Amino acid sequence: MAGVAGAAAVAGAGVAWWKFSPHALGPGAEQALWASEFEQPGGGTVAMKSFLGKPLLLNFWATWCPPCVEELPLLNAFYREQAANGWQVVGLAIDQPSSVRKFLERIPLAFPVGLAGLGGTDLGRSLGNLTGGLPFTVVLGAEGRVLHRKMGQLSPQDLALWAPLR
Repeated sequence: MAGVAGAAAVAGAGVAWWKFSPHALGPGAEQALWASEFEQPGGGTVAMKSFLGKPLLLNFWATWCPPCVEELPLLNAFYREQAANGWQVVGLAIDQPSSVRKFLERIPLAFPVGLAGLGGTDLGRSLGNLTGGLPFTVVLGAEGRVLHRKMGQLSPQDLALWAPLR
């Protein structure tokens, strides 16, 4: 009986690891990211290529996702503290434009937000988020290459680890 329970625990841990760990990048994922443009909630566009040459924290989020909403103030503080060091933060909302606009009226963010919609889910999958879970964060170096990815809510420790990167 103990052997069966142990095997089940190992199998469950393996499934959880597969589900919550970022997977390999899809072919051309970085190039597709840098070629992307997204409408902004207040008008205008977020052209990802404009961030090349700077370290970038890219966060996929939604207004209906509690951990996403909880981490936004942390991301906003990181952006305000690290902008002078060259860091850029971009939020890609996987959500309805009207919901994002209402949310940002209540909780404004200092960093750019793009309306990614369902196409943002496909972009996230190409960057290793096969399950489409949120939040999903990708850290890119100034040269435009993926350095780190995290499924789930960020912690201050994550940001402290990434801040020295460029």
